[in-house]
Amino acid sequence: MDYLKETPSQTAGPYVHIGLAPRAAGFDIFKQELGWDIAGPNAKGERIRVEGCVYDGTGAPIKDVLIEAWQANADGHYAHPEDGREVEDGFRGWGRVITDFDTGLWGFDTIKPGATPGRNGTTQAPHINLWIVARGINLGLNTRMYFDDCDNSTDPVLNLIEQTHRRQTLIATRSEDDKGVTYRFDIRIQGPDETVFLDI
Repeated sequence: MDYLKETPSQTAGPYVHIGLAPRAAGFDIFKQELGWDIAGPNAKGERIRVEGCVYDGTGAPIKDVLIEAWQANADGHYAHPEDGREVEDGFRGWGRVITDFDTGLWGFDTIKPGATPGRNGTTQAPHINLWIVARGINLGLNTRMYFDDCDNSTDPVLNLIEQTHRRQTLIATRSEDDKGVTYRFDIRIQGPDETVFLDI
């Protein structure tokens, strides 16, 4: 045959890392990766680290996950033309990270976002929007991460979740040490503590 064979059909890989997180695949082609620090050096507010693992239905960490994060700045403004409000120079509020291939741990540095406007005059509690892609996931999963040290009681999205005990799957836990503030947010794809995913 004088032509190349078709590459294998895959849901999200192994080629996903080459195109979406090239440095992890061994390609140093961008001046700056799209993740790791999604706020930028000029962002005001509390510096935090967000990290966690993504677990499958058996409780095992999934080690080839890609996560995109999108958030507002400390004033609750998005770096997006539709927001129409000012953000700091260099503030993207968006990034892309992958899990560690050995441990399954993912993480990024940012600032703690502020509350944002919701629909019909409501106010959304501070949160980070997350989109998850991995092998076996044909469509990306959307979820949110809220903060355990914020008042989340009136957030309109959390209050849409009818099973109130499941709201806790969207709350990250704060810890502090000599390295700074970390929020732990584990994502469970299936099982009794399955993370709430949003249909958007």
